Amino acid sequence: MLIDIKLEKLSGHSTSGKIGKIHVEVNDNIKVGDEILDIESNKGNKSVISNATGIIKSINVETGDTIKKGDILVTVEGELKEESSKKKSTFNYMGGLMKPKKEEIDTDITVIGSGPGGYVAAIYAAKMGAKVTIIEKEKVGGTCLNWGCIPTKSFVTSAKMYENLNNAKSFGLSAENISLDIKKIVSRKNNIVKELTDGIKYLFENNNITLYKGTAKVLDENTIFVKSNNTETTINTKNIILATGSKVSMIPIKGIESKNILTSKEILDIDELPKKLIIIGGGVIGMEFAFLFNNLGVDVTVIEYMDDILANIDKDIISEITSIAEEKGIHIYTSSKAEEIIDTEDKKVVVSFNKKDKLHYVTGDKVLFSVGREPNTGEIDLEKLDVERNDNKRGIKVNTKMQTNVSNIYAIGDVTDKVQLAHVASHQGIVAAENILGNNIEMEYDVIPAAIFTDPEIAVVGLSERQVKEKGLEVSIGQFPFASNGKALTLGESRGFVKIIKEKETGVILGGSIIGPHATDLIHEIALAIKNKLKDVDLMNTIHAHPTTAESIYESVLATTETGAIHN
Repeated sequence: MLIDIKLEKLSGHSTSGKIGKIHVEVNDNIKVGDEILDIESNKGNKSVISNATGIIKSINVETGDTIKKGDILVTVEGELKEESSKKKSTFNYMGGLMKPKKEEIDTDITVIGSGPGGYVAAIYAAKMGAKVTIIEKEKVGGTCLNWGCIPTKSFVTSAKMYENLNNAKSFGLSAENISLDIKKIVSRKNNIVKELTDGIKYLFENNNITLYKGTAKVLDENTIFVKSNNTETTINTKNIILATGSKVSMIPIKGIESKNILTSKEILDIDELPKKLIIIGGGVIGMEFAFLFNNLGVDVTVIEYMDDILANIDKDIISEITSIAEEKGIHIYTSSKAEEIIDTEDKKVVVSFNKKDKLHYVTGDKVLFSVGREPNTGEIDLEKLDVERNDNKRGIKVNTKMQTNVSNIYAIGDVTDKVQLAHVASHQGIVAAENILGNNIEMEYDVIPAAIFTDPEIAVVGLSERQVKEKGLEVSIGQFPFASNGKALTLGESRGFVKIIKEKETGVILGGSIIGPHATDLIHEIALAIKNKLKDVDLMNTIHAHPTTAESIYESVLATTETGAIHN
C-alpha cells in the first residue's frame, strides 16, 4: 500500500522548518528506523525517521523548502509499522541507535564518485564484463549533472528565451506582458536534472552495477567501508577508481561569512531574482552566469583579478566577448582585487575592490563567489594509502593510464587537477577502465575542445595563437566573421567569428577558435581535423551545406590561403 510519511513534530515548539539534507532518493529501499531527511528549525535540527518498510515512490520536498507540521514529506509503497503513538515515539527515538546490518561483498572495480568521470567508468567497465560497485555520498551525476554543466545550461536556455521574447520586434513579431518566474525556471532545471540522473540509475541497474549511497572509507588498497542507510558494507575490491571531483574554491576575503554570498551551487536554487548581482571572478563560470543573469534583466558587475576576463583564451576572442558584454550593460572591472564584503542595514551588500592601488565600491543584492574549483579528496586519507599528490599538492598524481603510484588505485576527473572539464573526466574514466581490464591505453590531452556558454558562445580547440608563438611555429591564420554568414543573419546572431590556425608549410590544421552562434557545436569539425592531422585542402574539399553556420569554418580555412574567403 501507499504510505504518506508526514512531518509530525519539530524541535521545541516550532511550527515550521526548512528541509536540510535528504538521505533518500526515489526507488530507494527503506526500513523502519532509517533516516529520511533532516529538518532545520529555530529550535534546533531534527531527523525524520521512517515508520514504514518499502520503496520510496515519491519525494515531495526539496532541500531548502520551508514546511510545516502535517506536510507530506515522502510516499512509500510498503508496510506501515503499527504501534501506539507512545510506543511509536519511543521507537523513532531509538531508530537511529538500531544495530546496523552488516554485509561483505567482493567486486572487481569500486568507483568512488558518480560524476561524469565515475559513472562513465563504471558503466563502461560493466559493459566490458567487470563486476562493478559505485559509491556516491551526495547525488548521482556529481557536480556536472546536479550543480554544474546541465543545470547552468538550463538556466542559460531560459534566459536566452526571455531575451528573445523581449527582442521579438526585431523578428517582425509582437509579444506583450512578458514576465519571468524564477521559481519555474528553477523547477524546469530540477526536472531536467532528475530525468538525467534517473537515466544514470537505470543504466546502473541495467548493467548490474551496485550503487551505495554513503561516504566511502578506504581502509587499504583492497578494502572499502561504506554505511548506506542502516547497512554497513565492507567491500573487498581488486581495483579502485577515485572520482571524487572538485569543490568550490573560497579565497580569504574579509566578510566572506556574509549571508548574501552565493556560490555556483546555491545560486541555481534561488527563489528570488536579485536586481543587482556582483560576481567575483571573471573566468568561465563567472562569465556564463554574468551573461545569463544579464539576459534575465539583472544588473551585473564582474570583478576579475587578472588583466582580462577568460584570461586563457586568445586576445581577439577576449576583446570581442568583452565588447559584447559591455554593450549588453555588464560592468567589468579587470586587474581588480576584491578586498571586503560588507552587509548593509537594508539587506544589501557592498563589495570593495582595489584597482591600481585605489579602492572602489559597488553595491548589489547578492554576491556570486566564482573564483574557481579545487580537487576534492573528501574523506579519503591519501597519505594512509601512500597515494602521491601532484607537485602542487592539490590533486592526485596519475600517469597516462590514469594510474596512481599504487598499482590498483586509479584517479580520474577534477581530483587529478589535470583539466577540469566533464568530457575530459569521462574519457579519463574510459582510459582507466580499459587499463584495469588489461588493455594498454594512454590518455592524451592535445585535442580537447572547450565550450563556454556565454552569449554568444565561445569554443576553442588545439593550439592558440599564443601557444604557436611560444613553439616558434610558422603558421597561417584565417578568420571569417559571422556577419558575412547568411544563416547567422537569419538567426539574428551576427556577432563573432571563426578563426583557423594551420601550419604554413604543410597546411595541417593546428587550432581553432569560434565566438558566435552554436560555437560549442561547430567546434567539433575543427577538433576532428586536428585529431586526424587533416590539412586545409581536406576541409576545403568537403562540401558544407548551405545555409548553415558551418560554412563559416569552410570560409575561415579559405582565409588562410592566398585565395582568401569568398564571402568576405
